[in-house]
Amino acid sequence: MESAIGRVASLEAVLFDIDGTMAISDPFHHRATSEMLIKVGYNDGVPITHEFGMTHMAGRSNEQIGQFLFPDWDQGRLDAFFAEKEALFARYAGEGLKEIAGLTALCRWAGERGLKRAAVTNAPRANAELMISILGLSDFFQLVVTGEDCERSKPFPDPYLRALDLLGASPDHTLVFEDSTIGVQAGVAAGMPVIAIADENREGKLLTVGASLVIRDYRDPKLWAELGKLDTTRPRESC
Repeated sequence: MESAIGRVASLEAVLFDIDGTMAISDPFHHRATSEMLIKVGYNDGVPITHEFGMTHMAGRSNEQIGQFLFPDWDQGRLDAFFAEKEALFARYAGEGLKEIAGLTALCRWAGERGLKRAAVTNAPRANAELMISILGLSDFFQLVVTGEDCERSKPFPDPYLRALDLLGASPDHTLVFEDSTIGVQAGVAAGMPVIAIADENREGKLLTVGASLVIRDYRDPKLWAELGKLDTTRPRESC
């Protein structure tokens, strides 16, 4: 684990997923999706479990989720379903979205060192920007890349490669922060070490797909021990 992060040596950029990585958003996604699935009679109207959502939906784009849930639906029906679901999510998130503990401190650390930074997500752009705004980080991120911006979304590396290209950053000097299996796979496929946010139940799976380090949140001493080994000497700027 140490060698994968240590090879970065001189750190110049940090890339963050949003859902579950920066924000505690899963409860709001679960609520909105569950309500919509009950409305359309999915699974005979039986509510989906949290485990079902984490296994089949976490980190995935709406296109990927739609193909799994409703393989026989036409595009118009899928678009209408997800438009309503995302509107519900935005309403619920606006009532109580919170950051993963320690995120603000990490952003301040990155900003003070002049690191390049981008949010890279499979979420629709409107809700990605909404979550970033609620977290007070609209001025922190230099760009937001969504799966919609690329021919292929995560778990393919395309969104992360696009972010690197737009930032003018090298994968050899960049860290990725993720929380989902497909997100970790995308970051690793793009050639970067990935630090994953997860509880003990998911730690093994994320390490198996290539995470270099798994932490509980951004206050984790393991994270700061690794960051302390990296050369981040850059002009200071505000977070």
